[in-house]
Amino acid sequence: MIEILQPAPTAQEVKDARLAVGMSQLEAAQLVGHASYQTWNYWENGHRAIPAASWALFLLATGQHSGYVLRRI
Repeated sequence: MIEILQPAPTAQEVKDARLAVGMSQLEAAQLVGHASYQTWNYWENGHRAIPAASWALFLLATGQHSGYVLRRI
């Protein structure tokens, strides 16, 4: 089992990260692969917390992760 240890983002941080790359909520949801527009909307409005794996994937895929980058090999 792998556990991702990182601080949970606030709803505003989720929204700010999406806006920083110019994505719509639907595009962001599709990027993480398992979320709907409504689920992403819940994450941004604080109705639910974004799962750590989804957050890490979004940050990696958009080049916003503070500790890692994706590199095509």
